Amino acid sequence: MTHLSTTFSRLGGVNLLPVLLALVAFVLVGSPSSWMTLTVAGLAMGMMIFLMASGLSLIFGLMDVLNFGHSAFVSFGAFIAAAVLAALGGWVTGGSVALNLLALFAAIGAATAFGAVAGWFFERVIVKPVYNDHLRQILITMGALIVAEQLILAIWGGAPVAVPRPAVLSGSIVIGDVAVEIYRIFAFLLGLAVYAVMHFALNRTRIGLLIRAGVENREMVEALGFRIDRLFVAVFMAGSALAAMGGAMWAGYQHLITPAIGPEMMILVFIVVIIGGLGSIEGSLIGAILVGLTANYVAFLAPKLSLASNMILMMAILLWRPWGLKPAIKG
Repeated sequence: MTHLSTTFSRLGGVNLLPVLLALVAFVLVGSPSSWMTLTVAGLAMGMMIFLMASGLSLIFGLMDVLNFGHSAFVSFGAFIAAAVLAALGGWVTGGSVALNLLALFAAIGAATAFGAVAGWFFERVIVKPVYNDHLRQILITMGALIVAEQLILAIWGGAPVAVPRPAVLSGSIVIGDVAVEIYRIFAFLLGLAVYAVMHFALNRTRIGLLIRAGVENREMVEALGFRIDRLFVAVFMAGSALAAMGGAMWAGYQHLITPAIGPEMMILVFIVVIIGGLGSIEGSLIGAILVGLTANYVAFLAPKLSLASNMILMMAILLWRPWGLKPAIKG
């Protein structure tokens, strides 16, 4: 058993899990074209979930804050992006690639900027008074979530809202017998870019070093003259902005959104954070890809198990690794 574990670690360890899952699915699905379509869809779905989950993992792992209101940022991001795309309807549906892209990035940018500002307000007014008290954090952030949901209902109503997709991202790329949606390719590349920036910022910059040092020993960092509270506010803002960005991307993916979009996605977000490991961005990425692939493969192979598939995945991983795949903190 030890020899197998050592060999597994040398080959890449838990980083290999998405590859192993894809290989098993290839055998079970049988059709290469169907497998490729499901795999691309799973990767795109996983990257969008990663955007939402990485923010929550940052906030909990680095700040020890249980933010059950995280889904409010997802919901607002989705609806703000939909509103911007609707307002720029001529740019969205026109034949100009430049205007298509401007409308797309305006929608994502507006959602992300709102998430950052709302995250600052949320941390200063709601979370700051309940630091180091998990029970009160749960209660007050749940209350804030209910208020946020009512605000969405008051502003946009309860009816489903259509989300136009920029023409440049509509349609598919056909490779042989495989048709791959352009939007899914964009979602995957965006998620990958965000992960690269986050990984670099946390591991290769002075600010990332200070944040991680502040988590380990806040008093020492403050004694050296650094305002760790400001860094933690920035972390909260970044986590909220990522959630809103993920919501904006998911809105374009779904085409039709309701005020329940945030709470519905939070189930998958919590699963990703738990199986990835608290506070681990790399763990969140691996967990999100596993969740996305599992959801698509199981929906194709055994539709009746699709709703339970990710719960089964979470239980299997936690039985194997109780702290998650790549936890930044334990206990």
